Amino acid sequence: MKKKISSIDALIEEHGQTLNKIKIELDAFLLDLPNLIDDDVPIGKSENDNQEMRKVGEPEPISQVMDHIDIGNKFNLIDSDAAASLSGSRFSLLKGGVARLHRALTQFMLDTHVEHHGYTEVYTPYMVKSEILTGTGQLPKFEEDLFQLKEKDLYLIPTAEVPLTNLLRDKITDLKDLPVKFVAHTPCFRSEAGSYGKDTRGLIRLHQFEKVELVQIVHPKDSDEALEELTGHAEKILQLLKLPYRVMKLCSGDIGFSAAKTYDLEVWLPCQDTYREISSCSNCRDFQARRMSARFKDESSNTQPLHTLNGSGLAVGRAMIAVLENYQQPDGSVRIPEVLVPYMGGIDQIN
Repeated sequence: MKKKISSIDALIEEHGQTLNKIKIELDAFLLDLPNLIDDDVPIGKSENDNQEMRKVGEPEPISQVMDHIDIGNKFNLIDSDAAASLSGSRFSLLKGGVARLHRALTQFMLDTHVEHHGYTEVYTPYMVKSEILTGTGQLPKFEEDLFQLKEKDLYLIPTAEVPLTNLLRDKITDLKDLPVKFVAHTPCFRSEAGSYGKDTRGLIRLHQFEKVELVQIVHPKDSDEALEELTGHAEKILQLLKLPYRVMKLCSGDIGFSAAKTYDLEVWLPCQDTYREISSCSNCRDFQARRMSARFKDESSNTQPLHTLNGSGLAVGRAMIAVLENYQQPDGSVRIPEVLVPYMGGIDQIN
């Protein structure tokens, strides 16, 4: 009898180990599956198949257009060589009026979202654990795009979406506390793997840049409306800055891993004679909430996953580029948008 029991115990242990191995493999497989897209997302292969929703503002003709690097070099306010000597390629160093413009844009965005759009400002850590990045969908699939601290389970954040969304991780939120609306200004760190040769000139694509990020966490029935609202909040910044832009609905081949539906805001850059992304506003539905166990109790006291949304409100560096290029004057100086003058200490021109 003892031999039989011992044999059964060994068999249970063996099958338990096999089951655990299968579970680990299954979890790894499931974590690599992207979100399901909404029915109204256009089907396509690349950004060329994205759908233009609307254009706002008309680009002003500029006779002798300079790009932001030429403008910065003219007044010794952008020093790419110094940045490269300090850190290598894809870094920036701003000085004087341009550095102040960058700071003014940040403060203006935060004030607008807090005072007029109802967001709670949050100051977050710039380093997070791997499980936090798994919750929002950056890990395990996109590890090569991240910067990890050597021999530590800590990563530099690629966006404030990561810490902000995870604030409700492993929590059950009361209905009365919804929606949750957070805004944060942080640096963002990305390796830009796979972008070799793209945007090598200028400040469009950097390893370190800054964003003002918007996050909403809502009841599932409200997430469609919340996406339109959040996108409108990001648009409002462009409207107040009087920068021409367009709104694009991303197609199935261009949408992000965690998103069910995404609107990109693209601002006009006269030197490139085209629109470039300055914000990406996404409804992730319950994709992230399930990964991080962010839940609420419904009217029947059953726990259900929340819906999460995020978007840049805006990317600060790209907003600065858009101001420098769209507000340039014939003599190479740059007029300051009216809404930013108070944040510039009354200065209305960079020269």
